[in-house]
Formats: sequence, structure tokens, C-alpha cells
Amino acid sequence: MPVESRAIDRSAMLYREPMTTDLPDWREYREQGLSRVLAAAASAFVERGYDGTSIREIASRAGLSVPGLYHHYPSKQALLVGLTDAVMDDLLTRSYAASASAGQGPSAQFDAIVENLLRFHMFRRESSLIASRETENMEPDARAAYIARRDEQQRMVDDVVRAGVAAGVFDTPFPEDASRAVVTMCVAVSTWYRPDGPLSPDEIVRRYLAVARSAVGAR
Repeated sequence: MPVESRAIDRSAMLYREPMTTDLPDWREYREQGLSRVLAAAASAFVERGYDGTSIREIASRAGLSVPGLYHHYPSKQALLVGLTDAVMDDLLTRSYAASASAGQGPSAQFDAIVENLLRFHMFRRESSLIASRETENMEPDARAAYIARRDEQQRMVDDVVRAGVAAGVFDTPFPEDASRAVVTMCVAVSTWYRPDGPLSPDEIVRRYLAVARSAVGAR
């Protein structure tokens, strides 16, 4: 069934024993499961940007009349919020699952969380670009809610880097700066990755994970 957004189970938090049930396979990517209205909005926003897309065009792509589209979403802004909610639901669900599957050690958790960020920004490239590029077009309350969820992802990386420094497995003197640099690098993959490019996703993960571990001074 198509979904607009999903509730996130945050029981799989950092530094807990790995859980073996009720966790998604965070490395597995299928269709995103967007409704046809959100899928139509996503394709239009990728091609034309939020400002360049009309409600009439989204309705046409979805096979609906404009009044029919308004039955599902009251505005173009609501469509943007629905898309960014779906992106962050997906990302955070996968991030907590990756963390939980890695066990308690900060080094293994760092590797899993970074790998998840890299894979997400490859396999959810278009929706990730919408979320990152259209923030300025969100109304203030929606923007604040989106940024809070984006900050939640950043804190996961911050926490595991600080834990690694405390445990002596990372030796960066600037854990917060290193953490931000790693996340920025991972997010930027969505701007250049192409499925038909010269590097496979696994090779990109291997190379960029080496760079990320170097940034935090992994031993």
C-alpha cells in the first residue's frame, strides 16, 4: 500500500545491543512507496523545481483533476511537506536500524551509520535532492520541523564520534567539526551519483567510508 509517511521506531538507539526483530533491512532499497500524488509531485519538483511546478502539472502527472488533487493535498506546500516527511521517515528508520545492527562499539556504529547515509543518498537521490534544495521554500513551521529531524540525524553521527573519541578509537581533536564534515560529504553524494556511473555503490561506500574514517582519526 502506498504510504505518505511512516512512524519511526526509535527503540533501536545508539549503544544498545543489536536487535534481531522488527528492524528493516537498511541496505535493501525497493520502490519508495509514495502515493501517486506524491510521486507525481516528486518527479515534477526534480525536473522543474518547486517554484517552477504548478498544481495543474502535478495533477496531470498523477492522472487527476486539480480538484481531485486538492482532495488529497490542500496545497503545493502540503505536497512538499509530505515528500520531506517521507524522506526523513525513511532515512531515520534506516539510520536507527543500521546503528542497532552494528552492536555497541562506536567504531562499528560509525561505519554502519555512514554507510547508511551514503547508500541513502545514492538510492534515494532524487527525493534527497528535493529535501535539501527546497528547504527555503518551506513555510516557517514546516522548515523548523524538517530541520529538527535533519538535526536528529546529525546528532546520531555527533554522538558516535564523541563516543569513539572517549573510547580512544577515534583521535580527532575536533569531533563536532569532523562529524559535520562527514555528514556533508555523504549528503553531497546525491548531487553527482548516477546509477550508470563508473563506480558501483559498493565501491563508493568503500572509498567514502575510508575518507570518513580518516576524518575522525579512526585507528
